Amino acid sequence: MTMDFSAQRLSYEKGQLNEPQLPNNPKHLLQTWIQQAIDEKLVEPYAFSLATCGRDNQPSVRTLLMRELTEIDDNGFAIVFYSNYDSAKGSDIAQNPKAQALFFWHYLERQVRISGKIRKVSLEKSQNYFHQRPQDSQIAAWVSEPQSGVIDSRELMETKFAQLQQQFAKTEVIPMPEFWGGYELVAEQIEFWQGRANRMHDRIIYSLVDGDWIMERLLP
Repeated sequence: MTMDFSAQRLSYEKGQLNEPQLPNNPKHLLQTWIQQAIDEKLVEPYAFSLATCGRDNQPSVRTLLMRELTEIDDNGFAIVFYSNYDSAKGSDIAQNPKAQALFFWHYLERQVRISGKIRKVSLEKSQNYFHQRPQDSQIAAWVSEPQSGVIDSRELMETKFAQLQQQFAKTEVIPMPEFWGGYELVAEQIEFWQGRANRMHDRIIYSLVDGDWIMERLLP
């Protein structure tokens, strides 16, 4: 069966990007856009897609949740997320730390692409976040090892979860697994896309060159 969407059209007319009104540091525009998405009460406005590629040259993408937008220095910034280090994405990152994140807010007719290198956050930072999570989420981290690994049935997962619940029932603090923790994608380039009418979209790209951000306009 063929599904044909070629006749479907939307005209994007909710915003625009004008260079004189844009900040020199893209971090400030990203913060503004995220806050506007939050103010519009969009569902999980901090969700993003992460694209990685390991030594096999096979691109892989999945949706994650940003847990922090953090400053690196006066100009630099990173997005922080958490995962299983033994996962498929963890393997890709270990082999090739270059990656790209994509935020897409359909209601606002906006998207942001962030390119850079990924590195692990400190053990202390990972532990602090791990113990903020609901207890069942902490237990689920133990179940998911190796993440992306094949399992014969959901029943086996649920059995393991129940066993770990019992194991940790009398534990005051559930230990963080050694195979779990945080990453940060340190931005080297960031593109802001604002939908416009007639497919004449605004695309503004910032590139970090010798510690300073250079802003350019791209053709749609």
